[in-house]
Amino acid sequence: MSGLRTRLEQLDRLASDIANAKTAGYKAERVTTHAAQRPNFGKALQAAVDVAPGPGHLDFRPGAMEKTNRDLDFAIEGRGFFVVDTTQGPRYTRNGNFSLTADGTVVTADGFPVQTATGPLTVGRNAGPISVADDGTVSVGSQTAGKLRVVDFGDYSELQREDLGRFRVPTTVTPTEAPTATVRSGMLEASNVSVVDRMVALTEVSRGFEALQRGLNILSTELDGRAITELGRR
Repeated sequence: MSGLRTRLEQLDRLASDIANAKTAGYKAERVTTHAAQRPNFGKALQAAVDVAPGPGHLDFRPGAMEKTNRDLDFAIEGRGFFVVDTTQGPRYTRNGNFSLTADGTVVTADGFPVQTATGPLTVGRNAGPISVADDGTVSVGSQTAGKLRVVDFGDYSELQREDLGRFRVPTTVTPTEAPTATVRSGMLEASNVSVVDRMVALTEVSRGFEALQRGLNILSTELDGRAITELGRR
């Protein structure tokens, strides 16, 4: 049964990747499996049925840069993440599709403030055109509004994915500034999901799931038949 559960988890992860193919900054996940060794389990069945999900590996390769010409769309070239202040603590994202609140605070699509080194980035309302320098310094007209906080991590395996292309890290992990990152305005980093690749993987996993179902049905029917035969002999 672990083989069926594993393939269900694979299907869920693949479906999530496909659903987020248009989410800016989203990173695909590569799924692995490993054999769940159990004593006295038939080797032929063990190879096909008794597997367990392995750790998922997030693919942090950058997506393509897409020009939007929108003032509040930002993209990072190179390593690094924007910092967002959520109700659960700081979160990290490469999704730079931001908007403004009524008081002119720059926020994510779901309303969490985007951070500078000193707090939320505020640009006011209708104060002038918004631009950003390569180092993340945001200006409104000729006035500097703040500098986007862009951070990085030495080990990306510590990052745990959440919704909307955001990540969290354990409290023991401290981000560092990303001085080599370049921030672009009027652009978004596209998802790095290859829909064709994900659809091929989805088809393969679906076929494996169906084959396991058929195999288990045959095995169940055979065992039921043997049980009936044995009872009939008694």
